[in-house]
This record gives sequence, C-alpha cells and structure tokens, in this order.
Amino acid sequence: MKANYNEILHLNDVLRTEHLILRKFSKYDAEDMYEYAKDARTAEFMTWEPHKSIEETKEVLFNFFLSKAGIYAIEYENKCIGCIDIRIIPEHEKATFGYVLNRKFWGRGFMTEALSAVLKVCFEKLELNRVESTHYVGNEGSGRVMEKCGMKKQGIGIREQKIRGIFRDLVHYAILKEDFF
Repeated sequence: MKANYNEILHLNDVLRTEHLILRKFSKYDAEDMYEYAKDARTAEFMTWEPHKSIEETKEVLFNFFLSKAGIYAIEYENKCIGCIDIRIIPEHEKATFGYVLNRKFWGRGFMTEALSAVLKVCFEKLELNRVESTHYVGNEGSGRVMEKCGMKKQGIGIREQKIRGIFRDLVHYAILKEDFF
C-alpha cells in the first residue's frame, strides 16, 4: 500500500483555485449548508432528503462532515456554497467522490474548478491509479462537470441504485492516472 492516505489528506486539507477555497468544514458553515441542503431541487439527485431544519443540518455537519479527512467545504467569497469529498478505496488504489452545490451557484464553473483541484490531489499527492464516480440519469449537468475534468463515460447501470424508494439508472465515469497526466 502507498503512503498513509489520511495523513496525505490532512496535509492537503486546504486547496485554493482561481475562485474557490476548498477547506475543512467548521461549525460556522451550518447556516450556509442548510441553505442548499433544504432546497428540494438541489437535493433531487442526492441520496438524502432535503433538510427540514437547521438542527438537522447541524447534526449532519457535526456527525459526518467535521469528523473525516477528505471532505471539503467549497467556499466562495467567504460563503460555503457546497461540498466535495474524496472516498478512497485503498486496496484498489482508487477513489470515488461526491459533490453538491448551492443552486444559486450552478452554471458558473465552480464545480468543475473544485473537481479539478480534487483530481489533482488524487493523482499528484495520493498517487492513485483511478478516480471514478456516477451521476443519476437526469442529472446530465453532473456528467458535463466530469467530462470537463477529463473523465470518460464508462457506461450506464440500469436501475442500479435504489434511492428514496426509486430504482435509478447510474451513469459511470472514470479517469486513469495516465490520462490525467
């Protein structure tokens, strides 16, 4: 196995791009997080239901987002506008990721910018072989983000995942180390 992945993630817990800062979440992000987590349209393609209260958001923030390495708040102009995370599968030297962005900031290239920074960490710092992810059919904007970052469509898993009681088709994307470099 390569170097300690968690240690590398801790050493890279702040990433700066042209417009964004990717950083660890803080307890002060709860209001901003609730703003996008309560939005039904933003949550439409998430595994979770829209948040019903700030207390629910705080619970998720404290129990999940503050406790793990590789989870980045996406900050723009001192506001948390979303989240992107790296989920490492060490035995295969690969990772997957997930992301969400406040709907007010869609269509401005921010998620492409954030994913590009995360892919750079995955290949340059973590020295992974492959990074992969999926999006639900119907969320083609997410696929465009992945394509802009050099990821290639691998195929579609028909009724692959049951989310909130509905079987969803998943579009698979991946990029290999040699394709990134």
